Amino acid sequence: MEQEHKDQTSPPRTRYKLYKYLTVALLFIVVFFSVGLIGVETTSSSQFCSSCHEMKPEYYTWKASTHSEVDCVKCHIGSGTEEYAKAKANGLLQVYKKATQTYTAPIRMPKEIPDSACESCHDVSKRDVTASGDIIIPHDKHKNKDIECIQCHSGVAHGKIADRKMTFETDYEKWDSKTGKSAMADLKFIRPDMDTCIECHKARKVTNECSACHKTGMIPKSHKEADFKTKTHGKQAAEDLKKCNQCHNEMSKVPLEGYGDVSVVASFLNKDNALAKQKNHYNYAKENTFCQDCHKKRPTSHDSNFYKNHGTIANKSQETCKACHDTKKTNTPGGNQVVCSSCHPSSHSQKQGWKEQHPISLDGVKGPSAKCYTCHSKPSCEKCHKQ
Repeated sequence: MEQEHKDQTSPPRTRYKLYKYLTVALLFIVVFFSVGLIGVETTSSSQFCSSCHEMKPEYYTWKASTHSEVDCVKCHIGSGTEEYAKAKANGLLQVYKKATQTYTAPIRMPKEIPDSACESCHDVSKRDVTASGDIIIPHDKHKNKDIECIQCHSGVAHGKIADRKMTFETDYEKWDSKTGKSAMADLKFIRPDMDTCIECHKARKVTNECSACHKTGMIPKSHKEADFKTKTHGKQAAEDLKKCNQCHNEMSKVPLEGYGDVSVVASFLNKDNALAKQKNHYNYAKENTFCQDCHKKRPTSHDSNFYKNHGTIANKSQETCKACHDTKKTNTPGGNQVVCSSCHPSSHSQKQGWKEQHPISLDGVKGPSAKCYTCHSKPSCEKCHKQ
């Protein structure tokens, strides 16, 4: 029995070593993938984004936005394994730049948010009207014309803070929830404004009629008053022409210039010239083709008796006349075909200081006399100067 026991061979030691190595390797694999999964999950969270000082502005504006319940990766990482891998590789690159202080500020996205990210939540085909009242925005038509979501909604999550110069290193410590809410409170950086729509329509030669984008026509309350057209609209334009121009600028068939604010630099460098180029509501009435539709028509006040007194009225307030008429020497056609020279062709009727420049002294002369007709034609003069 003892001999038989001795004849049995013992398991080789190499087999035990192999089992040991496999066990350790399996343990490392489990730990590696566990740590990796935890790391991937952690680095994919929106809270992880805020762990870097550089991302504080983006994080706190996102928290204050309408997309605060949508994780950052939902928009910033495309679908598919390849896009996911690229995003993680780019993240490692950013970590390296942070460690070596080689990143550039302000931080910007390497590429724009794709439509697919928006459409994972929003059904564009059914998004016809926005929540802002009477605005008509058929998203499906824009989609069919290859208009990307980001062209109109680039500020929806972060309020364009990079463009607003709010994301530099010196500002990182200032950012918190309050700052984020403040940055997102200015709606002109969050929502597409009318200028965005109009500029896009102009570039694509699409109509800019109010009815194309608004159900109600956007007629202000003041415009509905009975005496608005006949009495008050001119006074309102005089008080706030800039406000009028916001809508009526796009109703003109010809471009309007000179009604915007003069820049501080232009005013400082060439104050007199800058102010001279500023136009008023009288100029606006003549240049805007929308206004001309009414201003070309003869007012009821211009009856047969008006012509006898119009010179006196014009001398009291010539600016008022300029809302419709041009006071110029030549009969060059303008917005309104009736100009002073239509009836007053002589140069002296519209030229200031003509008496001083007259070759013969006119001191004490108050009207035409026989001496005048030595050079001038009496019948022509008597058209205006009645005896």
